[in-house]
Amino acid sequence: MQNKGLLFIPDISGFTRFVNEIEIDHSRHIIQQLLEVLINSNNSGLEISEIEGDAILFYKFGEPLELEALYKQVEKMFCEFHRHLNAYDHRKICQCKACVSAVDLTLKVITHYGEFTTYNVKNFSKLIGKDVIVAHQLLKNDIEQHEYWLVTDHLLQDASPEELADWMKWDASSKLTETGTIPFHYTQLSQLKKELPPDPDPQLELSDKTRVISVYKDYDIDIKTLCYTVVHFEFRQQWQPGLKEINEVEHFLPGVGSRHQHVMENGEKIMMFTSSFSYDPDKKIQFSETDEKRKNSTYYTIEKAPDGRSRLTMEFYLHKNPVRQVLFNLFERNKLESNLRQSLENLAPIVKAMVLPLEF
Repeated sequence: MQNKGLLFIPDISGFTRFVNEIEIDHSRHIIQQLLEVLINSNNSGLEISEIEGDAILFYKFGEPLELEALYKQVEKMFCEFHRHLNAYDHRKICQCKACVSAVDLTLKVITHYGEFTTYNVKNFSKLIGKDVIVAHQLLKNDIEQHEYWLVTDHLLQDASPEELADWMKWDASSKLTETGTIPFHYTQLSQLKKELPPDPDPQLELSDKTRVISVYKDYDIDIKTLCYTVVHFEFRQQWQPGLKEINEVEHFLPGVGSRHQHVMENGEKIMMFTSSFSYDPDKKIQFSETDEKRKNSTYYTIEKAPDGRSRLTMEFYLHKNPVRQVLFNLFERNKLESNLRQSLENLAPIVKAMVLPLEF
């Protein structure tokens, strides 16, 4: 049986190919994370032959898996894929087309049983055989929706897929290839997505806090451009006094719950996490950052101001503690308020020169 085995291809689809450089970069990173989710969801001993763009070619030599075990593997990958997307959509900050449309990505899974073998190219094991070609040809078919599980009759044999789950509706079809007609069955998987529980609120904001500083400034710029400049870490040291850099960013595309480190010019290092974000560009955009020890938070509120301008309000909150508040007012308040006001002034020439990426 060393020349026969299972071919298992999860394939991601749904991204248009953006021309904007930032959106291409973000879509590539989102796909990378999703491919890692699929790989980490492999609990059936599947081997990876190669990653092919938005798809992974898994294989396993030997007798075919029992149909129920195969379905459990499909179910796990599909659910973990959409859990990741739901969490990303709920916590995302970037509003480019790639990030906003990520939640609409779909996953189809092609499963086939046939003959193939491996050959090595340096440290890589590649697959070769007519059924490898067949499995790839099955990715192109006439199934209208793109969120399904396809099982060839070579794999089904005498098994009945209708018994796997009550909600499944199976259809039969076939694919005409150069070597003949390949019959298969398929079922849509969207019901699994509907049954996923909602992504829980991370509840990272300080629940018991008091505002100690509030400053604001209006800018001759639209609300989206102001938001883009404020939320992206790469601009922060250009306008916040005393900040040397932000590093150790937990994710390439940070969102609510992700951590990052503020490195100050005096050498102090402060670990922070993004604790909230809400986005309504027609009214108000707000996000907050809280220190890891949960002692204070800074809120950034961006909203429309009179005469078509945009207003940024920066508010500093302390965890409610009377003694801490007294000490803050005596020794820290004046310097911090001065720094926040200077931040607002420093921001003006930066937003004026900013070129906003398309569809942020």
